[in-house]
Amino acid sequence: MDGLIHTLDYGTADTAISEVDELPFPRSSARSFRRGEVIARAGFLADMFARVERGFVSARTTLADGREFIVEIVPKGGFIGEVEVLHREASNLEYQASSDCELHFFEGRLLRKACASDPNFQAKVFSRALTRVAELELRIVSNAASSLQSRLASALLRLCAVYGSEAPSGPDELTISQHDLAATLPASREKVNQCLRRLRENRIIDGAQGKIYILNRSALEAYAEGGS
Repeated sequence: MDGLIHTLDYGTADTAISEVDELPFPRSSARSFRRGEVIARAGFLADMFARVERGFVSARTTLADGREFIVEIVPKGGFIGEVEVLHREASNLEYQASSDCELHFFEGRLLRKACASDPNFQAKVFSRALTRVAELELRIVSNAASSLQSRLASALLRLCAVYGSEAPSGPDELTISQHDLAATLPASREKVNQCLRRLRENRIIDGAQGKIYILNRSALEAYAEGGS
């Protein structure tokens, strides 16, 4: 996968592939990436996909106005590129390490062969993909109808649920840069910082230097539902 920069949450139904499922074919390679390192650029066609074995990976794109938008955070056990290799298409997203992480890479032809020979396995692959699409659609609809304060509260709850799986304090701790937090909404860092300041003043969250702690989850949930 020379075209890659080094090589190249989901609450799903029982039919979806889980992180403990073993793929019916061996991995091709394993690579470690440092936080902020680009794993695969948008537009590159590679017949490989990957599973996150440790850490987190973000899928990113650039909006028409130049802002960066983090489409999703892929946690341990999540896959990147599996739909593209099934359709032999280049990804429209750039994948970047959101933390120090390790990925296992697999050949696309083996995935296509497994899907063609095993309808149950194919159903698991597409169930996971459809769940991801449905979650993204819900986020887009919610963002269109919500204030920035509400969107931020929802994002903090969602991201804490993802990152909290490996955080020392569990689901009430989040480690994320201000840039990445703003890009998940998306919104300017200045406006996001104003909203964060309001939440700190009301003792709903606390934290500094890239760490956020939820102090009052019920109050944050109320903000996410449109409260003020």
